[in-house]
Amino acid sequence: MSGVFVKRIYDPVEETDGSRILVDRLWPRGIKKAEAELTYWYKEIAPSNELRKWFGHKPDRFEEFRQRYIEELMGDEQKLLKIEEIKRFTSTQNVTLLYSAKNQEFNNAVVLRDVIMQTINR
Repeated sequence: MSGVFVKRIYDPVEETDGSRILVDRLWPRGIKKAEAELTYWYKEIAPSNELRKWFGHKPDRFEEFRQRYIEELMGDEQKLLKIEEIKRFTSTQNVTLLYSAKNQEFNNAVVLRDVIMQTINR
């Protein structure tokens, strides 16, 4: 089994990235689609607009954001199907979840990676 990693879309592409999946609802500023070298863009797995705007990447709101986002993920059939797809990819290759937020510690890709890893390890 391979790993699930998170990385800013602005960071250089590496061979070890494996499948590169953008998990933001909005296309990142200043990135051309060809430069991104995406395997997939799963905008439907991103947090809802309401949750994204409420969070505003404020670190003091991250724990509540994490809980609300996990509830969204677990309560949405389309999001659950995307999680299952990502889990299948990990059986043969690394998966890198890409995000555009400046904060590398407090963002939706980190939460998504944790959810995927927890469901793989069950």
